[in-house]
Amino acid sequence: MHIYFLGTGAGIPSKRRNVTSICLRLEPKLGQIWMFDCGEGTQHRVLESPIRLAKLTRVFITHLHGDHLYGLPGLLSSRSFQAPDRPLCLYGPPGLERYLEVSLKSSGTHLTYPLQVVELKNGQTLTVDGFTIHVQPLQHGLPCFGYRIEEPPRPGRLRHDKLEALNIPPGPVYKELKQGKTVTLPDGRAINGKEFVDPPIPGRVVALLGDTSPCSQADELAAHADVLIHEATYDARDAALAHMHQHSTNLDAARLAKRARVKRLILTHLSSRYDERAEQRLLEDARAIFPATELASDLSEFAVEFTH
Repeated sequence: MHIYFLGTGAGIPSKRRNVTSICLRLEPKLGQIWMFDCGEGTQHRVLESPIRLAKLTRVFITHLHGDHLYGLPGLLSSRSFQAPDRPLCLYGPPGLERYLEVSLKSSGTHLTYPLQVVELKNGQTLTVDGFTIHVQPLQHGLPCFGYRIEEPPRPGRLRHDKLEALNIPPGPVYKELKQGKTVTLPDGRAINGKEFVDPPIPGRVVALLGDTSPCSQADELAAHADVLIHEATYDARDAALAHMHQHSTNLDAARLAKRARVKRLILTHLSSRYDERAEQRLLEDARAIFPATELASDLSEFAVEFTH
């Protein structure tokens, strides 16, 4: 599982940072890519990246502000040429289906693949390809969602040592035992595999928040996540502006990461008012509160490591 940042800027794109789009790469596990938000120009960033629209199967929109949405009609159109038959499912707030209907119809765009639009509700939980996705409302100017993506647990480790102590040699029987089956051995012994397998290993958790000012729902989504992806539109020195526009500062994000006991914090959605030097200061100040903080840039990629 890898997180790939196509765009890491806020409302206005800059030469260094396009507006928001983030991909969760699940190719080794599912052969799929999931996209979160699709700001204007996202498909141009795709051309510079390893992301392939043929593998894009799901798009999650946090909210309907243009810097998170305006790239979607063009990307959907281009996908017809790369994945003409593969279905695509879109998720987002109420109004998403109407926006797409008007955009595609007005432009005469015809999609070659089945498109499903799911308008979400506050507090909804989805089960998608074995993953569990929790949806919570955040605090912003428009209805805005945060997503908590939970990977299914992995099977526990087969206790070879216990089996060998019973003179059960390695072989095909080990596979059946790891699946929890009861196996009858040639000598007549019945072995219950559940007694020789450790408890399931929890899957990885990624919390990806849309635009928000601090709120309790953000804490709930982030709790003990392996990775928290959080906006840092403003430096803490501009906190008054951040909270006026219902955004967060770098220190808001760092404090949340510390409270929620996440393993790792990645900051994104930075205002174009900050140059590279100011961004570095923004990162260093956040690390003073939560050391395991990183700053995303366009076309950067982060592995989501197993921490259990």
